[in-house]
Formats: sequence, structure tokens, C-alpha cells
Amino acid sequence: MNGAPVAKAVLIIPALNEEPAIGVTLARIPPGLYAEIIVADNGSRDRTAEIARQAGATVVTEPRRGYGSACLRAMASLPADADVVVFIDADSSNDPREAASLLAPIYSGRADFVLGSRTLGKAEKGSLQPHQRFGNVLATFLIRILFGRRYTDLGPFRAIRLDALRQLDMQDRNYGWTIEMQIKAVRRKLRIEEIPVSYRNRIGVSKVSGNLKASLLAGVKILWIVFRLAFQHF
Repeated sequence: MNGAPVAKAVLIIPALNEEPAIGVTLARIPPGLYAEIIVADNGSRDRTAEIARQAGATVVTEPRRGYGSACLRAMASLPADADVVVFIDADSSNDPREAASLLAPIYSGRADFVLGSRTLGKAEKGSLQPHQRFGNVLATFLIRILFGRRYTDLGPFRAIRLDALRQLDMQDRNYGWTIEMQIKAVRRKLRIEEIPVSYRNRIGVSKVSGNLKASLLAGVKILWIVFRLAFQHF
């Protein structure tokens, strides 16, 4: 990585049936921070896409379900002059106004990948469920043991240089997206920083943490990603 200053940042927001939250999330984004805001609609059956368009976002559609699928679809639509990508969830649990803190280490040339850590920041009571906290502890412990990197979170709020992101060759299309990125960032020897971010109770019901079956499936997928990448030639 050459550490050159970033010229154009793009925000990617994966979204599935986030009608109550997407407008709130978009309204909180500071003006002038991004060259483009892309909402990746993952097959919503409500007004998510309509509200996002009305708010000025570019909306792309990915009918194949999965968080990673939505992110990959948005990445395929990035403008040619984009230099950095910020990812945030649509549910208003993270504060988009804190993105400047994530971008600062990249703009200064100090980092290639910046993770917003909910555990280092202030998490509102009830925003992180017990099984989420346990999964975070287990996954980050395994990354430290197997890959030698101490992370504190698998949070979705993150910023990364586009050239670095493309080096990672992201593949996962659902629950393993965030941990795949973090492990591959270590394997590619990216300059990584974690920044404390706030976290509050989401608007609506989570498709993962609010559903026991989905939470179990996510946990299994995350463990599978960890061990697959541990033994994969990179």
C-alpha cells in the first residue's frame, strides 16, 4: 500500500426490509463526506428502496439473499474514481456521523483498513445481545490464536481503501462477510486500526441477532470461515 491520500469515499449500505430505519440512517449522514451513497437492496418487500432513492441515494438491487451478496453487488457499482469504501448497516444502530473518525487514519495515510469497534466504544444497553457478545469474544480469540491479530469486534461499521479491498478477493455472500474481511486483511498485511464507535438499539428487528436460528447459522458460518482460512494457502 502506498499510503496516498484518499480522494473519493463511497458509502455502502446493505439493506433488507429496512423501511422504518433507512430514512433515519440516511438523514444522519454528514453532507459532503461521500462522493456517492449506495444502498444495496437485498430483495426488500417494503419501501426501503423507494425511501433511499427519495433521500438521494443510488439504489442497486441484489435479489440473492445474503449480507455479503448485497455488499458485492454494491462494490460492482462503485464509481471509477472511488478510492475508499465505508460500510454501515441500514438499521440506524451505528451513527453515520462517526464515519469521519474511521476515515481520518486512511486519509492521513496511516491505515488501509479501519474497523469501528462497538466494544471499545459505548454500546447502548440491550444493543448487543449476550450471544452477540459471546460470539465476538470467541471469534476474536480464534483470530488472535490462529492469525496473530488482536481484534475487539466484528462490527459492520468499517472503512477500507478500495485497492486494499480488491486485494482481499471477498467471496462470502452471507454471515461470514465481516470476519472474512478482517482475517484477509491480516493475511494481506494491511495496516489495520480499530476506532471506538457508539452503538444503539436498532430500529426494527435484526435478521440475525433477533432470530435464534439465524444467530446459530451465523455462528457456525463464522467458525467455518475462521478455520477454512486458517488452513487455506493465501
